Amino acid sequence: MIALIDYGAGNLTSVKKALTSLGAEFVVPDSPAQCAEAKALIVPGVGHFAATSALDPQWRDAIAGAVRAGTPLLGICVGMQWLYEGSEEAPEVPGLGLVEGRCRLLRGNAAERLKIPHVGWNALEVTRGTSRLLAGLSSGAHVYFTHSYAAPVTPDCVAATTHAEPFAAAVERDRVFGVQFHPEKSGETGLRILRNFLDLSSC
Repeated sequence: MIALIDYGAGNLTSVKKALTSLGAEFVVPDSPAQCAEAKALIVPGVGHFAATSALDPQWRDAIAGAVRAGTPLLGICVGMQWLYEGSEEAPEVPGLGLVEGRCRLLRGNAAERLKIPHVGWNALEVTRGTSRLLAGLSSGAHVYFTHSYAAPVTPDCVAATTHAEPFAAAVERDRVFGVQFHPEKSGETGLRILRNFLDLSSC
């Protein structure tokens, strides 16, 4: 059973549809204790990083505890940014801190007419050949983004893309995974990524 974490800012409807199309069973937990019962956790998100403050210490401890116990965790968009130490979008709100670094505002490029927020399809540049999340995919696969803030390219980055500047499109660290794009809106490529995550959790 997948635990789909709802903190009031996630695009749960489209994620639910994608999981249903893949035959996955999921629940939206109404208490942190249910995280320990899940085979995998997904934290989606849209909008402002400050919304993640709804995940109070009880939720944070439950999610981090499940990961320490071996449960895979996938963050989507703002949910991925929450895996980091924080974001300059809401400096007073801490991230979960399972991935090192902080997210920051993308720098637009007027000369190239690159606007912020970044909305649209971009190609992935796979940066690590052993990614479990991106198994079966290669550089050039297109996915759908809509965001203004992004994580830096670090050793945890398994795929990058560029909009005015390079940034991490997908990260992977032990049992922690994140995608800045929306796999549930990225066609067959996105479904393949979600299927890979489900395979990791044996759901």
